[in-house]
Amino acid sequence: MNLETYYEYCLSKKGATEHFPFDEETLVFKVGGKMFALSSLTQWEKNIPSVNLKCDPERAQELRAEYDDIKPGYHMSKVHWNTITMNGDLPTAFIKELIDHSYDLVFKSLTKKIQNEIIELEN
Repeated sequence: MNLETYYEYCLSKKGATEHFPFDEETLVFKVGGKMFALSSLTQWEKNIPSVNLKCDPERAQELRAEYDDIKPGYHMSKVHWNTITMNGDLPTAFIKELIDHSYDLVFKSLTKKIQNEIIELEN
């Protein structure tokens, strides 16, 4: 998956917004004010792209055991976040599924009020 596809896919999620809360190079996608994906733009420029995605802890362990391109979250909670190598062997459709999973976990953690506000947004 290239940067443009990653960027457009994350922003296509209902209520998703982009931010740079840490520095000028760490692109963060949020829903309801909470992170669901983040990545270093510098790493993309160096052709060693990766993204951090939230993941169910049990599934995170399974994915790490099964795929070399999925590691514990870099600079994140190793229990709840995975780092995905973007130029490895993982198919784009699978990476999109992982982004969906991350988004869904974060969305479900939001208050019902915020969830409803996001549901009512027009894409």
